[in-house]
Amino acid sequence: MWVLIAAVAALQLYAVQELLFVYAFFIAGFGALTVFVLVLYFAYKTWEAGVARMLASRHPIFMAARRSVAMVEDLGRRPFRRPGSEPVS
Repeated sequence: MWVLIAAVAALQLYAVQELLFVYAFFIAGFGALTVFVLVLYFAYKTWEAGVARMLASRHPIFMAARRSVAMVEDLGRRPFRRPGSEPVS
């Protein structure tokens, strides 16, 4: 009878240990996911601050880049055909 009670107690202890291991596993997994999301968030914020600083800069390279982007945007707004030309048939 004592052996049976000891076996039941040992099984209960093993189940508790297994549940604690599973909880620890989930905590580690969600912790890793949280760290990954935070790293992405801080990388985005760093990129955003860098772009804002570049836009505020008066360095000649950044000024040339801004002019190039403005020129490409202007080319994108122009029509492919002249307004008075005949449509393609």
